Amino acid sequence: MEYVYAAMLLHAAEKEIDDKAVSAVLKAAGVDADSARVKALVASLGGVDIAEAMATAVAAPAAAAPAAAAATADEAPAAEEEEEEEEAGGFDGLGSLFG
Repeated sequence: MEYVYAAMLLHAAEKEIDDKAVSAVLKAAGVDADSARVKALVASLGGVDIAEAMATAVAAPAAAAPAAAAATADEAPAAEEEEEEEEAGGFDGLGSLFG
């Protein structure tokens, strides 16, 4: 993950993302960089618009959150109804004991 963070840091600083720069960031962070992984990262980012990818990644969880909240809100009344039924059933049984 630190390799991706190094690339993001370089992007935020508006620096060129190349093998030398990524390795320098990793070295400054105290990471013993694997040159093959650095090269693979730089090659995979070659045709990627990092700003667009980051915007899409940030927007995706934000869009999913309201849907998850709605699902949770729909489940809450059903759980409350089940609890009420259990409570009612318990009192009926207790009442029948005292006739």
